[in-house]
Amino acid sequence: MPIGELAAITLDAREPKELAEFYCKVTGWDVLFSSDDFTYVGPAGTPRLAFQRVTDHTAPQWPDSAKQFHLDFKVAGLDEAERELLDLGATKPEFQPGGEKWRVLNDPAGHQFCITVFS
Repeated sequence: MPIGELAAITLDAREPKELAEFYCKVTGWDVLFSSDDFTYVGPAGTPRLAFQRVTDHTAPQWPDSAKQFHLDFKVAGLDEAERELLDLGATKPEFQPGGEKWRVLNDPAGHQFCITVFS
């Protein structure tokens, strides 16, 4: 029997509401709760993404093992998804080890995430 159930994955950000808006556009999810310092997004009843204010947040660097984690998103096509995400405020680091399998991007707060056509 499990001890607990995953409720949320929380990312630090200087501006949690703005970062939550970015991920809502990426996923199509809704904001479930928002305050000045904390925002939850996701479908009800499943693990959510959460964003909490950390005023001195420093974005992880890529490539660097200090990134600690990243999110992966399955997309229909890498080129089209990349263009849409860049239009939303993502950035693309120069180092791209995934070839045609995946791409590494940074969200507006600097967290790395990947897009992939594989599940």
